[in-house]
Amino acid sequence: MSKNIIFSGMQPSGVPHIGNYFGAIKNWADLQDDYNCLYCIVDLHAITIRQDPAELHKNSLNALALYIAAGLDPDKNILYIQSHYKGHTELSWLLSCFSYMGELGRMTQYKDKSANNPDNINLGLFAYPTLQAADILLFGSHLVPIGDDQKQHLELTRDIATRFNNIYGDIFTIPEVFTPKTGARIKRLSDPEKKMSKSDGEANYVAILDPADVVMKKFKRAVTDSDTEIRHDPENKPGVSSLLEIYAVATGTSIKSAEADFDGKQYGFLKTTVAQAVIDNVTNPIQEKYNDLIKNPDYLHQVAKKNAEKAAEIGEPILTNVKKAIGLLL
Repeated sequence: MSKNIIFSGMQPSGVPHIGNYFGAIKNWADLQDDYNCLYCIVDLHAITIRQDPAELHKNSLNALALYIAAGLDPDKNILYIQSHYKGHTELSWLLSCFSYMGELGRMTQYKDKSANNPDNINLGLFAYPTLQAADILLFGSHLVPIGDDQKQHLELTRDIATRFNNIYGDIFTIPEVFTPKTGARIKRLSDPEKKMSKSDGEANYVAILDPADVVMKKFKRAVTDSDTEIRHDPENKPGVSSLLEIYAVATGTSIKSAEADFDGKQYGFLKTTVAQAVIDNVTNPIQEKYNDLIKNPDYLHQVAKKNAEKAAEIGEPILTNVKKAIGLLL
């Protein structure tokens, strides 16, 4: 393929927040003309933790609708559901024979999830990184956009691929970390020194599907400081700085311009204006598109099926080469 391949997997774990949007999804939409992009909704990874079947089914379809609504064109990107292409699980088994127990047991995510779910420490949770390696290597992915919490898994993917290549020749492309030129690390509204997350309650994050009045209420409660000057100073004024950063990315302006917009204004004005910028430029437009898409499940199923077939067109030749290299009878 003439363009480098980017792969990213996303769990259908509910509604993304604006941190997910500004930090990842918005940037992915900017890549679709320059790269061959595969964005996979990884429902098989999700089941390492017990799921309600109806919720998992609904969340997978909703995730597909949300990513399209947020700007990922299903004709320019390969947007599909992981379980719709059997190559993921097939390659995962093959790679498990080249993955070592010790390196899987050292994975931080495995340790954390085991501690949080002591009654369900299953084989899938332990072998999660091998399936993740299969996700990436199946398509000859050159680049993988990841956060700091996933770097350990990508390093393991590279180790497995290198180990396989050292035995059988250059079968796998060794993937690299992809760091977008732009991307915002949005902070929690009630704790602006930490990255926005769903883990500490709804007051900390703004979900893409939050109604406008809820978005406004959350921003009005955002932490600032006892000073009165609105300036970008992350070390001394993390709350105000975070709000300025959100305003800048929501409106497409610079931090310097954002500071000028609020020169001489009060914190209350800052909070409501930032909230309105998010409502006008992010949540309302995405929700409008999402609501139209979710009313048409036949279209979403068609997109998922068509794009799973596209994924298979890329993956099958690589999977066949792996089988041939190992010596499987084809």
